[in-house]
Parts: sequence; C-alpha cells; structure tokens
Amino acid sequence: MLAPLFDNIPLMIMLVGMLVGIASTLVGTFLVLRGSSMLSDAIGHSIVFGIVIVWLLTHQQSGPVQIVGAALTGLLTVFLTELLVNTQRVKKDAAIGLVFPVLFSIGVLLLNLYARDVHIDTHTVLLGEIGFVWLDTVSIGGYPVPQSLLSMGAMTLLNGLFVLVFFKELKLATFDAPLAKALGFAPGVLFYALLMLTSGTAVAAFDAVGAVLFVAFVIVPPSAAYLLTNRLWLMFVYGMVISVLSSVSGYYLAVAWDVSIGGMMAVMTGVFLLLAFLAGPHYGLLAQLARRRGQRRLNENRTLAVHLYNHEGEPEQAVENVTRALREHLHWDAAKARRVVQRSREQGHVLQEGELLHLTPAGRAIAREILEPAKF
Repeated sequence: MLAPLFDNIPLMIMLVGMLVGIASTLVGTFLVLRGSSMLSDAIGHSIVFGIVIVWLLTHQQSGPVQIVGAALTGLLTVFLTELLVNTQRVKKDAAIGLVFPVLFSIGVLLLNLYARDVHIDTHTVLLGEIGFVWLDTVSIGGYPVPQSLLSMGAMTLLNGLFVLVFFKELKLATFDAPLAKALGFAPGVLFYALLMLTSGTAVAAFDAVGAVLFVAFVIVPPSAAYLLTNRLWLMFVYGMVISVLSSVSGYYLAVAWDVSIGGMMAVMTGVFLLLAFLAGPHYGLLAQLARRRGQRRLNENRTLAVHLYNHEGEPEQAVENVTRALREHLHWDAAKARRVVQRSREQGHVLQEGELLHLTPAGRAIAREILEPAKF
C-alpha cells in the first residue's frame, strides 16, 4: 500500500514543500503580526554560523544537534539585535541588518577554512534543491522515506503543538504584550521560544528549499492571509492553504517551464500575495475601490438630499429643485446629475413630477440627519 506512495517522486517533492510552508506559516504568522518578520531573514542567514560551529564541535551535518545549534544561533541573532537596539543609537531594522551579515560572513569564512571537503556549502544552505529530496532517504518499515519529509514533518508537528498549547498566550502577547506580562504569561519567553522554533524550522528546511526560500514561506503566506481576514485562526488556515497551493502549482509550473522547483514555489506564494492584495475582502485593492465608490455615491445622494431640502417649500423651489439646476449649484455635469437623480429615485429618496424633484420621507430624514445632527 505504501510502496507506490513513496515511489511517487513528484508527490514526495510536493509534500516536502507543503510541510515547509505549513511549518513556516505556523511560526511566521506571529512574526508578521508582531512586525518582526525580517527576523526570519536574519535567522535564515545566520544559521550558517550555527551549522558550521556544530559541525566543528560534533562533525554532524544533520540531525537534532544541528537543529539545536541553529536554534541557539537564532537566539544569538535576536539577542545581539536587541543589544544594539537598547543602545538607542540604531533602530531595529538597522540592527538586524548589522547582526546577521556578520554571523553569516563568519559562517562562510569558517566553511571555507575548515569544511572545504565536507558536504556543507553556502549554495546548499541558501538555495537547497527540493527536486532532489527523494535521493536522501531513510528506510522505515522497508520503505525509503525522504529524510526531508521526516525532518519537516517533525518540525511541523512541533510547531503545531506549540501554537495549539500556547495559542491564547501567544495571541495576547502578540496584540497586548503589557497585559500579557501583567497576567504572568512571560511574553518575552514565548517570543524567544517562537524564535527557537523558527530557527529549528529553518535548519530543517535548508536541505529542501534553502534558507532564502524558507524566508519566503515564513513571510509571504501569513502576509497574504493577513490581507484576507482579521481573525487569527483563519490566518493560520489561509496561510497553510496558500502554502499547499503554492507547493503544488509551483511544482507543476517548474516542471512545465524547466526552472527551479523551490524557486517557483516561492514565486507562487508571491502570486497568491498579489491576488490577496487585489481581491482581499477587507484590505484588497478592489475592495477599497468598491468602498470608496460606494462612499462617493452615498455622498452624492446626501448632497442631493440636502440641496432639495434647503429649497423645499421655498418660493424658488420650482427653479432650484430641478435636474438642470444641479449643474449650476452643485457643479455636476448633465450626465452626473441625471445619474444621481436616477439612483436616488431607485433608492426611494426622491420623487420626480415632470422636472420638479421632491424628497420622500426617507430622503428628508437623510437631509435632516446631516443638517440637524443634534436632534438625531
């Protein structure tokens, strides 16, 4: 039963991509909401330093020790960043830009000095190659299972458990850190635990998609989800769905166009971000245009109602409360005047008798609400 599953190379590649995306979304959502998403970029690069140090100490190229080493490097990156920020001489973004290039450069130098003959190189760490994950397998029950599938599965499970167990605490610490601290939730500890998991996810993912592409999965799906919903749990759902869709569509497009699979998966996350930016129900460009258009139409209807109300019952009503007068007094062209009158009639705010326009009770109430707000 399982043999055809593990022999299906495209499925294995897509599964690894999905797990990288899901694991990254679980930690990246909180980083995006905290405005600390670029820390994932810093961690993604600085883990090179941790990987090299662990290899120099243990001569292990992968496994739990490497993940712990990378996690500690991530914490070191954040600690040094906070140290610089606390001097009040540099801002946080500048501090991040100062710290991670130093750690990354030291890692690259150590690689070139002491690990030239070892299968650890900057290209592998930064870019990876998800198309070859099926070559590095572990035998489980007689079936060859990709190592990346196991490591990313473990990290996805660990990240999921962390978010599930500490969901309320993480939510409160993200949106109201002072209150979380007052309630004894230790938001600082939670944040550092989150960064440790981010570092662990990065080192587990670098064999498959590389640190650079890992950053795309951490930041882009949660950002796209943020454009789609205001509810935290839905952000996780949308982010994971986008990660899955990006992995599947990225694989097939990469095969069709003969380009990098991991790179195309990252590109597809950008495509979904663009779609969310355009069509998101709350913050999408089209939704904003529709709201502005609706507000403009509402203002036009109100302006017409006020104009008619001001001249209602007055001697000049027969001259002022006609469509052609709107062009002179409201500076509307003929087409706009006809359009607004027609819309107000359809909405039951205006009645027309010949050329004369009359307010209905509903239209009169709108005008009074604007002109006499204290009475309403």
